[in-house]
Amino acid sequence: MTTSELLIDDLGYVDIPRCAALEKEMFAGDSPWPATAFRAELNAPYNRYFAAREVRGGEVVGYAGVSTLGTAGSYECEIHTIAVAPSHRGRGYGRALLAALLDVADDCGAPMFLEVRTDNDTAIELYARNGFVRSGIRRNYYQPSGADAYTMIRPAQSPTAPQPGSAP
Repeated sequence: MTTSELLIDDLGYVDIPRCAALEKEMFAGDSPWPATAFRAELNAPYNRYFAAREVRGGEVVGYAGVSTLGTAGSYECEIHTIAVAPSHRGRGYGRALLAALLDVADDCGAPMFLEVRTDNDTAIELYARNGFVRSGIRRNYYQPSGADAYTMIRPAQSPTAPQPGSAP
């Protein structure tokens, strides 16, 4: 997916140092992921990670990841993270990253689960606009801050059907 000043593509190993640096900047109070965590996430065959960039091959300004678990006919997807550099917030990067994650779930007809800080109104509103509803709360979920998280779910959508005239 591309638009002017917005490109969503696959996150690669070359992007790991930038992602780890963004984690330290954005999540200093809640155990930011080190480079080794990103490497483990990219190595897992059931995960898919995306990068937001301003230009093809450019620096990562946001990233998102999802896992698809289960077997055909009973898949579930879980959002691991969506993060956008503070300098790029409010420009649609988070919305575009979420759309890429939702496409993964929709392609296999899976419900989507996530946790979000209870004080992150911007993210909660974004998720609600995209069909997520609150299903519970996890007390002291984020560490070491002790912040609570809502558990949210978006019901499964029909698997994406091929468009007329597209290759099978």
